[in-house]
Amino acid sequence: MFYGHLILTLAVLYLLLTADWSLGNVIFAFLLAGGIIWLVRPQVTPIDPRRLPGMIWGLIVYLGVLLKDIAQNAVWVAAVVVFSRPINPGIIAIPSECQTQMGTALSAHAITASPGEMVIEISDDGIMYVHCLDATNREELMEAAQKQRRELLQNIFA
Repeated sequence: MFYGHLILTLAVLYLLLTADWSLGNVIFAFLLAGGIIWLVRPQVTPIDPRRLPGMIWGLIVYLGVLLKDIAQNAVWVAAVVVFSRPINPGIIAIPSECQTQMGTALSAHAITASPGEMVIEISDDGIMYVHCLDATNREELMEAAQKQRRELLQNIFA
């Protein structure tokens, strides 16, 4: 029953995004949503209602930190472009140290969403390889940011 709700939600989301409610597109939406659910097979984990306010607050703080990081990096990248500042591109390894795949995926998304940084691979042991526009001192900064993200994500998912 849980998968049925997810399939319906994904199909409706797809239909809203495409704005095409023709019969062929509706059928395709449900086939696509079913295929995604079949491939991903999300885990059903019950949420303790007593933890819900803390989880919501943790999500709000996480999103605030993410938006702040995106804004700061966007200004930095813009300054590099506008003022032709020299860069030292490179790839650095950042340990995810998250207990769940969802935490690792959200950490990778947060890094990739920030301008000037992109996760290019995640190893089996949870090491994220990140391409940075300026890798001179980014490793220390990224590790500190990852530690903060990991703590915030543990408040949401633990």
